[in-house]
Formats: sequence, C-alpha cells, structure tokens
Amino acid sequence: MDFNLLAIIVAAFSALLVGFIWYHPKVFGTAWMQAADMTEEKMQGANMGKIFGLALLFSFFLAFALQFLTIHQSGAVSMVGGDVENALPSFHAFMEDYGTAFRTFKHGVLHGVIAGIFIAMPILGINALFERRSGKYILIHTGYWIVTLALMGGIVCAWQ
Repeated sequence: MDFNLLAIIVAAFSALLVGFIWYHPKVFGTAWMQAADMTEEKMQGANMGKIFGLALLFSFFLAFALQFLTIHQSGAVSMVGGDVENALPSFHAFMEDYGTAFRTFKHGVLHGVIAGIFIAMPILGINALFERRSGKYILIHTGYWIVTLALMGGIVCAWQ
C-alpha cells in the first residue's frame, strides 16, 4: 500500500474548510462561543497564523492515521512486514484480487463516522467534563469531528 500524499493534504485542508463552515456564526459559531465562554475580545488577541498552521499540521496527522482505519489493505501489507517486493506469490495474488476492495468514498465515510463517535467523542467528552463544559459544548465539537473525520476518511480511502 502506497501512501497518497496528495489525498492526505486534501483531507487535511478539508478539516479547515469544514471548520470555517461549522463554526461560522450562522451555523454553530455563536452557540460555540457561548458554550466555550469565548468572546470577540478573546478571539481578537489570538495568533491566527499559529492557530491555523498547527490546526493544519494536526489535521495532516489525522488524515495520515485515517488511512489505517479506512484502507484495510494496510493490514495485509503489515502481515508481510511491509516488504511487498519480497512477499510470497500468494500475497500478490491476494492483492490482485482484493487490492481495491472497499476503497470507496462511502466506505471511508463510514469509518470516519465510527472514529468520530468512538474516538473523538469520548476524548472531547472526557476533557469537557473535567473542564466543566456543557453538553452543548460536547455536541458542537463532536458534531464537527464526526463530519470532518467522515469527509477526511472518504477522501483518503477513495483516492487511489
């Protein structure tokens, strides 16, 4: 399995795009500001270059990791120690038959949603509980991550 750097980059940027929409004041931005106790003054004092640069870097990490959750062939490659050139003929026959199985946008979306519900939501929920945040805060962020991971998963899985 080869990593598709372009797919990872596009998926990483998609997280920012969804964020621009999701946290827009006409969508969930105003509700998020209230739930997060965020004010316009606090937002004005932020280093946005640093915030967006690190957000993109972290999104890149997520897109890279999502390949292993969405592309099942990576498990087959790991079974031969990653050395596909020296793998037995049976491995090559298997990959010839199943090398593109479940490599669809829809399949990636499914696994992205699963990751959002079973990975992102518990992490956000635990942090929010200890920070004494509301259920509304958890739902706004969890919704963002479910949608974002679904889109990212779809991109990295389908892009061959």
